[in-house]
Amino acid sequence: MATDTTEVKAIARYIRMSPFKVRRVLDQIRGRSYREALIVLEFMPYRACEPILTVLRSAVANAEHNAGLDPAKLVVSQAYADGGPSLKRFRPRAQGRAYQIRKPTCHITIAVAEAEA
Repeated sequence: MATDTTEVKAIARYIRMSPFKVRRVLDQIRGRSYREALIVLEFMPYRACEPILTVLRSAVANAEHNAGLDPAKLVVSQAYADGGPSLKRFRPRAQGRAYQIRKPTCHITIAVAEAEA
């Protein structure tokens, strides 16, 4: 069974946000059409929506210009966030101790493909 669906993706790397927080937003748009995903992201109250919206628009632009696909027919086929390197910072604590704080980063990947008829 051969499938010739073209999948086009976009990746945003080193986003200063926890991958755990980004994933809860990505779970909402996975499998939705491009228009639906835009509406969902526009009205969600999370800070993670902004970089995800940027990556989604980039993936659709890649699909339109590089693969010649119609944006109206596109569906979010894959959406995931991988952990990036953590920034390590120190905060002073009691009795001269230093307390390590990890500031996580993540890599957001979104792939779009044409909807099955």
